[in-house]
Amino acid sequence: MFERALELDPQSVTAESWLARTLATRSTDQLSDSPAADIARGEGLVGTALAASPRSALARYARATVLRAQDRFEEAIPDYEMAIASDRNWLDAHANLGQCKFYAGSLEEYIPMVEQVIRLSPRDPLISVWLGRLGLAHMLQSRADEAIYWLEKARNADPGLPYIHARLAAARALKGEPDRAAAELTEARRLSGDEHYSSITRLSTEYLGVPKIRALYEDVYFAGLRIAGMPEK
Repeated sequence: MFERALELDPQSVTAESWLARTLATRSTDQLSDSPAADIARGEGLVGTALAASPRSALARYARATVLRAQDRFEEAIPDYEMAIASDRNWLDAHANLGQCKFYAGSLEEYIPMVEQVIRLSPRDPLISVWLGRLGLAHMLQSRADEAIYWLEKARNADPGLPYIHARLAAARALKGEPDRAAAELTEARRLSGDEHYSSITRLSTEYLGVPKIRALYEDVYFAGLRIAGMPEK
């Protein structure tokens, strides 16, 4: 539909911005057959939109989303903040700003941002994702009880997300519950249906943020998964 809108009005900043945002999120959500091409096209669309309308909050939001897809989290933060300044209830901008802060290393700012997203939309279809983010943040700060509380809420909201079970496995292992941790890891593998949760080495190839955040993954999350039974390789 956004492509059709551009056909009708090739200079539409709105159509360019939304199409760029959609291409970027299709890539980050692992729904694209050609993520690099989608991101590159999104970057071009955003450049055209901002050249025509430099103060457009929507175009800035779209640029932030493209930057986020490129793992350029710190660069995306000002654009998301500008979008939120134009609309304090812009839910997706709040959620993505929090993720950018997280990967940029501002863990202390992250939890209040996720809590704000949940307050804005407590019955949102993505509530399990946000609850899972809270659980992860608490776990990385070695608060196993709080992590389990939020991760169980996330699992109850959507039992079909494998990464929630993997995080629960690590949190329960860190709390000293190896049997329950192993059961959660087994469920994560079953739901994933591939080799994603086969080893620490496999997981550690993902982008995990700045060195500060990567170190927390190594020292806390991966340590818990090892206890739960995940092999190194």
